[in-house]
Amino acid sequence: MIMVTMRLRLAGLLPRTLAATALLFTISASAYAARPDVPPAKDATSYPAVDVHQKEQVAIAAEPYDTKDKCKVFQVDYLQYHFLPIRIIVTNMGDRPISLNDARIFFVDSTGERIQAAEPEDVERRIRPRYNKAADIPIGPIHLPHKPKTSDPKIEADFNEFEYAALAVEPHTTRAGFLFYDIDGVGDPPLRGAKLVLRELKNADGQQLFYFEIPFDKYLNAQH
Repeated sequence: MIMVTMRLRLAGLLPRTLAATALLFTISASAYAARPDVPPAKDATSYPAVDVHQKEQVAIAAEPYDTKDKCKVFQVDYLQYHFLPIRIIVTNMGDRPISLNDARIFFVDSTGERIQAAEPEDVERRIRPRYNKAADIPIGPIHLPHKPKTSDPKIEADFNEFEYAALAVEPHTTRAGFLFYDIDGVGDPPLRGAKLVLRELKNADGQQLFYFEIPFDKYLNAQH
């Protein structure tokens, strides 16, 4: 799902280090060629699941990547591990910038449980458990387990390339990116009755905007 500082303190967005960003260049060109591109972001008002604040001149849409076909843009099959990528599209229709520096963006399920955006380490713990079942019963010499890696290159590359990272949205501009939410145990279907809630967005004067609430039922209903 957003605490890092430029990972938007969305759950607290922290900026990526140059070393982490360099991982993008370690992935072969052929790997990228095999993946389709993410479609260019349109004005947020053109998406089914959107909350438009006409008075504040801001529209925010949420587009779940809830099918294997859509998720081909990523190097990791997040749905297999019960992480749902959600594309956030923010359109500033006004004449002054808005700030997401302190924004909080939560996935709220049908029961009201609030889930913050996942970090790469959260995904890695799900994909690469520290111990496997075969190691539960030692056979022969006992070896201490290797210390797990701190990051998986493919996960790190996906987060660097796709994660929402705009701390400000300039006038008459649209910014977009993904947040990844752990939906393990949320229910089936996880989007029915759920919503995305965005708080603590601010205008150019530092005044907090009214919170945004995007029901995913709008997205589901548009699929039929």
